[in-house]
Amino acid sequence: MKNYEIMFILKPTLSEDETKKAITHFKKVITENGGKVTEVNEMGQRELAYEIKKCKSGYYVVFEVESKDDKAIKEFDRLGLISSDMIRHLITKIEK
Repeated sequence: MKNYEIMFILKPTLSEDETKKAITHFKKVITENGGKVTEVNEMGQRELAYEIKKCKSGYYVVFEVESKDDKAIKEFDRLGLISSDMIRHLITKIEK
């Protein structure tokens, strides 16, 4: 199994329900493509170091993911790039 950490930032203009829906959606993307989300860490609303897509703050979320292959990770990356709710994301492979 390969282990990954996915950190992403959601737009601060999303309501609480929209934020929960977006997190659930991205979690579902991983599980439907053969991955397993082992931990979800919602870090909450934080100020950004610099403005990204006209946003000065964002809602930070970290997923820890296990996957046999990188299909789930590639799909998350693809959808993260085209999502209007996500400001930025970072995928890191964890060596254990």
